Amino acid sequence: MRTGYRGRVSEYLRLETGGAVATLTIDRPAKRNAMSFEMWSALPGLLARVAEDDAVRVLVLRGGEHFSAGADIGEFATLRRGAEGAARYGETVHRAERAIATLGKPTIAAITGFCIGGGCELALACDLRIAEDGARFGITPAKLGIVYSFTSTKQLVDAVGPAWAKQILYTGEVLDAATAQRIGLVNEVHPAEELPSRVKELAELIASRAPVSVRGAKTIVNRITAGHQEEDDAVRALYDEAVHSAEYAEGVAAFLEKRAPRF
Repeated sequence: MRTGYRGRVSEYLRLETGGAVATLTIDRPAKRNAMSFEMWSALPGLLARVAEDDAVRVLVLRGGEHFSAGADIGEFATLRRGAEGAARYGETVHRAERAIATLGKPTIAAITGFCIGGGCELALACDLRIAEDGARFGITPAKLGIVYSFTSTKQLVDAVGPAWAKQILYTGEVLDAATAQRIGLVNEVHPAEELPSRVKELAELIASRAPVSVRGAKTIVNRITAGHQEEDDAVRALYDEAVHSAEYAEGVAAFLEKRAPRF
């Protein structure tokens, strides 16, 4: 049995794996898990570890009392000062968000407390968002004179549609969990005490499914949201990979033998 490993590239980010599920924890409680420049910079390296670990099938991104209150505004007067500093900082955030969004494995955001600004950006980069009923959501560039990036705006539009995306970005208002679920910002809402078990159950369920199927589904859904209208050679290659895979053979055999498949 694999015991997992622990890695810390930033003082406030913790990567743990055990079995098929990896957990990346934002751990800066004194700042309500606000993301520093160092933390944004560390994320791509941590995601690369997850991508390279063949034993990992699902990644859970979580906080503690709070998921994340966003970027550390205290750094804006220094690291994000002036147009050049703002561009550098924005590109670092963009790379971090893209590292999560483009990970070839399913990702789940387990959302507690505040999920604001850059925190919401991280959650939207995940495939699924499961929240506690006390979670609060907001994207606040309009309070800071910042224009939200194109790719992150697209993630928001894909989740909630253009009308709600405009309301969220125009106003910077904070939404409760019930509203977030109603508009599609989150998939599920649960009482705080039930959230960890539900996230664990969901992650393990996904990890138990055929990786070739999950990988193909993620790729095709992402291609659809990227604007592709029809299947092409890249999609047909996914079909071919599946039917020639050991997972397909096992799935069919398990069905015929009336047992659970072992992927």
